[in-house]
Amino acid sequence: MYQNRISLIGFLGQDASTYTANNASFTVLSLATKSSYKDKKSGEYKGHTEWHRCIVWGKLAEYAKTLTKGAHLAIDGELRSRERVDKKTGVKSRVWEVRVASILKLDRAEKAAPEETADDEINPEEEAA
Repeated sequence: MYQNRISLIGFLGQDASTYTANNASFTVLSLATKSSYKDKKSGEYKGHTEWHRCIVWGKLAEYAKTLTKGAHLAIDGELRSRERVDKKTGVKSRVWEVRVASILKLDRAEKAAPEETADDEINPEEEAA
């Protein structure tokens, strides 16, 4: 039995980008995750940000292209690698990407401004009078 599954929670570093290749369009997301630890010697907290290239295909790509910088997301998918050749130098390198299966937006709903609340709310103190 085999399993290739990755779950990430992080923030978008830039607006989603849409591309077309071989008559298929896809959306690319740049997701940042962060980990931190306390340095035993200095007592300071050290942080490390990891950037993940996430590729979204199909109908989900239509939704993904609406996502903007700073969006808080949970992404599930599988880890894929591919070999690419730098056009300028001809050097081959391996690129790791997340092929996205699902996206959950974790942003909190925006709170309504006070003037948008209903004026007909009942005040318990007024009813008691």
